[in-house]
Amino acid sequence: MTNNTILECNGIAAGYVKGLNILQGVDLVVNKGEIVSIIGPNGAGKSTLLKAIMGLINISAGRFYINGIEKTNIPTHKIIKEGIGYVPQVANVFPSLTIDENLEIGSWTVINEKKQKLVEIYDNFEILKSRKKDKAGNLSGGQRQILALARALVTSPSILLLDEPSAGLSPVAINEVFNSIKAINDSGVSILLVEQNAKRALSFSDRGYVLDQGRNAYQGKGEELLSDPKVVDLYLGKL
Repeated sequence: MTNNTILECNGIAAGYVKGLNILQGVDLVVNKGEIVSIIGPNGAGKSTLLKAIMGLINISAGRFYINGIEKTNIPTHKIIKEGIGYVPQVANVFPSLTIDENLEIGSWTVINEKKQKLVEIYDNFEILKSRKKDKAGNLSGGQRQILALARALVTSPSILLLDEPSAGLSPVAINEVFNSIKAINDSGVSILLVEQNAKRALSFSDRGYVLDQGRNAYQGKGEELLSDPKVVDLYLGKL
């Protein structure tokens, strides 16, 4: 761990059923300003790791740290207050509420700064500003994903955890979402990204981790993993 490390996982074991761990001792580091991708086959534990960090499932072994301070198994609302934002793969917006209402729900930890935060969000996401009174359920898949990203940013996180942000989207929408992620990172927010579109994710990531059967299989710079013959043969060719 260095002064530049924002998130570190050491030997994380976790699962959904007591005594049955999906994660089998995962190590991971995200440094300030980085985009880090987690790839691997279905069932490898990628999304489970994000849920464990967020306090949504119990960590049975190992520790994780935020800015050098251990935060293992603390409640989700406290994790958010520590500066971690999270966008799950499904049910990440409220379709019956307007864009404005969705963003207001995301502002509960910054209630005294809510008005200013919403102004900043709308300035950065013009597509949402022009449709703020529209129901989220009337948005396209890509627009809903951008709304989910924007809502997570209302709390001004230092790191954003994204679970399959391109899932089910058209090629055009995927480009829009990845462009938004890059812009978020350029603004100073670190990104930890779980993504089945592995080649696309690694191509714009500083570093990547490959998980397989709940364990670290490979790790390295994004471009190194893209050109590693073993990684290409075992994972990239079939993802």
